[in-house]
Amino acid sequence: MSLRLSTVILPYRRWHEGGRSAWTRAEQLGFHTAYTYDHLSWRTFRDGPWFGAVPTLTAAASVTERLRLGTLVTSPNFRHPVTLAKELISLDDISGGRVTLGIGAGGSGFDATALGQEPWTPRERADRFAEFVPLLDRLLSEDAVSYEGDFYSAHEARNIPGCVQRPRLPFAVAATGPRGMRLAARFGQAWVTTGDPKLYESGTSEQSIQAIRGQAERLDDICAEVGRDMTDLDRVLLTGFTPDRVAPLQSLNAFVDFAGRHAELGFTEIVVHWPIPDSPFAADEKVFEQIAMEAPAQLR
Repeated sequence: MSLRLSTVILPYRRWHEGGRSAWTRAEQLGFHTAYTYDHLSWRTFRDGPWFGAVPTLTAAASVTERLRLGTLVTSPNFRHPVTLAKELISLDDISGGRVTLGIGAGGSGFDATALGQEPWTPRERADRFAEFVPLLDRLLSEDAVSYEGDFYSAHEARNIPGCVQRPRLPFAVAATGPRGMRLAARFGQAWVTTGDPKLYESGTSEQSIQAIRGQAERLDDICAEVGRDMTDLDRVLLTGFTPDRVAPLQSLNAFVDFAGRHAELGFTEIVVHWPIPDSPFAADEKVFEQIAMEAPAQLR
């Protein structure tokens, strides 16, 4: 399988002031999928414009035809499976079946307290995620669902006619721990990692490769435990959070080398951030477009 190249377009620009053009350009450049972050606000962008993921993806669906669309990632921090399922089914319908749900347990950032609650501990996030994913799977696959859990409930929640994609739209599950990886193996069509966050500040590229190799090997073991064919699970690397940071986007050769080393670990999709000036994702737009147009052919 050829290595797919996708992008993340952060929702920080008004639709008619550059927002729309990024999505249409992503399709023109041949990206496999264009994702956006599903946050209420995020890091250094908190005090500037930031728009909702589902409305942004709905607008993107209306101005593209072939480009897959998705979140990277949605989390339980401010989402409930019942209402999220309805929005996703609607988005999948509007897009003609082009939606992938990137989903993760969430973190301790601004989303964790925006609704007025105390941030959950890592264990609490994992507990909620373990209930969130199976319930969302049912809601997107069944016409009517009733459920009473420790954290979430559904009472005759109806989702007719269901997803365009059958039996439901695909899940790309972000996880590095064993519980999250088991959810990826059981419910995911893809597994997502950003590498080892402990290496971001002072690690090396080689240390990052070794850490990601370890993650991939753990996933292989878990797939074997649950009876999942590991070759049936796509592997997605969201770049920008390894020690390499934006270095792979400095030239076509640098990117091909970076992507090729991760393809050797079994990754099937590499995701790069759309350049944002004066940010951690700053990159030369001409080089970025060259990578989008020419790198996939070199990575087959």
